Amino acid sequence: MVEEENLNQENLAKNNSEESVEAEKQNIEIKTKQNFDDKEKISPDDKIKELEEKLTRTFAEMENQRRRFEKEKDDAFDYGGFSFAKEALNLIDNLERSKLNLESDETLKNTEALKKTLEHLDIINKDLISIFTKNHIKPIDCLDKKLDPNLHQAMMEIEDDQKEPGTIVHEVQKGFMIKDRLLRPSLVGVSKKLITKNQKDEENKENSDK
Repeated sequence: MVEEENLNQENLAKNNSEESVEAEKQNIEIKTKQNFDDKEKISPDDKIKELEEKLTRTFAEMENQRRRFEKEKDDAFDYGGFSFAKEALNLIDNLERSKLNLESDETLKNTEALKKTLEHLDIINKDLISIFTKNHIKPIDCLDKKLDPNLHQAMMEIEDDQKEPGTIVHEVQKGFMIKDRLLRPSLVGVSKKLITKNQKDEENKENSDK
């Protein structure tokens, strides 16, 4: 009797499982049919509109990529020699140092040899500047200009009551631009107000009191 009851329960569970599977299949078929019907409900005009939107997005992405490519190409053409140009500035620096060394040599002062050598160095310097200018590399004009952190780097302060404080009065090293981009900043000395002896004494006294 117990075995018969267990058998009935197993058959009942089996039937329930089969009914559950069948119900799930029917649900899937219904959902599939609904999705198919929804797609069928889309009108030809809606489909055309959807395609037009996709094409518009695609063309917009293509245009953005084209613009990026053009900008990268222009930058490579305009600034591709940036590192080389920056290194080449050492030639001008070395010429300037050579001039200063020769001019400070006591054995060469006021000699014809020194005069001719300096003339040749000036010619070479002008030729270099001319070559750089043809390649859009130009020196920064900084003397008597207000200090601009985007173009100049202050290396020292020089007392000068004739100039407004912050005015460039000395050029330590010439700066250069390559087109509209800074190649290297000008190293400069800027003016500051002249401090009198009384002002210095007062400052020293204030510092000692702290």
